[in-house]
Amino acid sequence: MAAILLDSTVVVDVLRGRPRTIARLDGVQARGDLPYVCAVTIEEVTCGLLPREQEAAEVLFAGLAVAPLGMPEGRLAGYWRRTFRRHGKTLTQSDCLIAAAAVGIGGSLVTGNPRDFPMRGVDVEHWPAGE
Repeated sequence: MAAILLDSTVVVDVLRGRPRTIARLDGVQARGDLPYVCAVTIEEVTCGLLPREQEAAEVLFAGLAVAPLGMPEGRLAGYWRRTFRRHGKTLTQSDCLIAAAAVGIGGSLVTGNPRDFPMRGVDVEHWPAGE
C-alpha cells in the first residue's frame, strides 16, 4: 500500500468534478493506496471554497487521511526554502510544507503544478490541472 499526498490543485479538481482527476483518485483507492492531505492543503482549499462547495469539501476531507506536520517536516521545509533562496529561487512556505508532509509519510505528491516542487527527494506525480 502506497501513500499519496494530494496537493491543493488535485483537491480542487476533485471538488469541481474533473473526470480525469476523479478517475485517477478512484484508481489510487482501487489499488489499495492511501490518499492523504495535509493541514496546508486543507487551509488553501477551504480559503477558496465557494458556498456550494463547502459540503462536498467536508465529505472529501473526511474520507482522506491527514499527513502530520510536526517538527521534522517544519525543519525540512525551512531547509528547502533557505537552500533554494541561496541559489536565487524562491519557494513558498506552503509548497515546502506540503512537500515535507509527503516526505514525512513516505509517499508521493500528486499535483497540477510539478514545477512548484523542485526539491530533491520528493516523488512528484503530475496530474494536469483542469482534467
